[in-house]
Amino acid sequence: QVQLDESGGGLQQAGGSLRLSCAASGGTFSRYIMGWFRQGPGTERTFVAAISRSGSNTYYANSVKGRFTISRDNTKNTVYLQMNSLQAEDAALYYCAANPGRWTIPGITTPTEYDYWGQGTQVTLSS
Repeated sequence: QVQLDESGGGLQQAGGSLRLSCAASGGTFSRYIMGWFRQGPGTERTFVAAISRSGSNTYYANSVKGRFTISRDNTKNTVYLQMNSLQAEDAALYYCAANPGRWTIPGITTPTEYDYWGQGTQVTLSS
């Protein structure tokens, strides 16, 4: 059983940056593909970014490509999401999740492929 704990959300101005962190415990972190998803009010949970077990492969939603960077530190059991050039549409509850499966597309973009989820951290944008 893996427990995931996100942090780093908050209020930021449009054009600003935030760095989200997700600390894992209770399992072998390096065994999991890690992903970030987000969910706005009244919307479905959507894929943001994923990173392979070693960190050598990453994949992004088109909406965040070039602005967001996912990374991981397996020595710290932590995955990060650096978010730059924030836009109003980035406001959402951000979740990290752990996927024990294979690195496939669109598999890694699919919420049902992830077995473990955090509680989320809220990102709010001000104009």
